[in-house]
Amino acid sequence: MIELNGITHKFGKEKVLEDVDIFIDRGEIFGLLGPSGSGKTTLVRIMTGLIIPQEGEVKLRNQRMPKRSLMKRYGYMAQENALYYELTAWENLDFFSSFYLRKQKKERMKYVLRITGLLEYRNRSVGSFSGGMRRRLSLAIAMVHDPEILILDEPTTGLDPVVRRSIWKEFYRLKEQGTTILITTHSMEEAEKCGRLAMLRGGKVIAAGSPDAWKREYHTQTLEDVFLHFGGEEA
Repeated sequence: MIELNGITHKFGKEKVLEDVDIFIDRGEIFGLLGPSGSGKTTLVRIMTGLIIPQEGEVKLRNQRMPKRSLMKRYGYMAQENALYYELTAWENLDFFSSFYLRKQKKERMKYVLRITGLLEYRNRSVGSFSGGMRRRLSLAIAMVHDPEILILDEPTTGLDPVVRRSIWKEFYRLKEQGTTILITTHSMEEAEKCGRLAMLRGGKVIAAGSPDAWKREYHTQTLEDVFLHFGGEEA
């Protein structure tokens, strides 16, 4: 469903990604794990076509990115909120969903606001929201058109445990429906929930596999120990 082949990219003279190969299957929850500055955000921006890599190629659904016709196929949540603070949560969601939805738009809007815990706040100005509430709204916007692929850059950072559990419950439901989900994270707890992971450091994939396989290989009960084995820093 997602293929990255030989992705290399520089900003100026600084190489931020080097020869990255990742393959993600349909209906998989795949995590990009790594500390700040490891290249995770640049990689997801390349996946969505926001950055054209200097070397390598990206394919979504076997089609090379960037491609305009694929925009409705994926939902993207960036680290930075792209919200209109003077509008209400409902108005923001209505605006963004209008690019994709005609039928059942209001039903989908209510649904994603409910699972992100924002339905009762839908008529409040986003300018009055906390940072965590804005993150939840950004996630609702990424999910509203029920895309085949979700690309989410640290989607639950700063959220309380109850909302985080609700969101992960929805991720698992989507996975069972065949939705492919890629998340970036530096949280070991969140990484444990992924089916497979790629560990990034210094712009390179230094390891890839499932959390359980890693723990068996390194005879440990925690991903923290695995991460430290590869020279990472604890999250």
